[in-house]
Amino acid sequence: MGINNMNDAAFILYLILNVIALAVFGIDKYRAVSDKYRIPEKRLLTAAFFGPVGAYAGMRIFRHKIRKPLFSILIPLFILVHAGIYGLMISGYLHS
Repeated sequence: MGINNMNDAAFILYLILNVIALAVFGIDKYRAVSDKYRIPEKRLLTAAFFGPVGAYAGMRIFRHKIRKPLFSILIPLFILVHAGIYGLMISGYLHS
């Protein structure tokens, strides 16, 4: 079983980006409680933009950035944007 088409490759890439976002939130939480150098919020938001489901999971699992309005508003918004793009792709309006 290999990558059969572009959709499989895109799904695998999307999965990897979400795992990375989850990991970045976990690492930053660890650094926060360990009083170590933190990951800049701009970098966290970039990871969240490309992997919003992983970032949201990271917020909930690690209880990280949940009180920050910027994160609690933008990350669900990123999820909605991704869902909208996916909906357009499967409807045939956007070609993958």
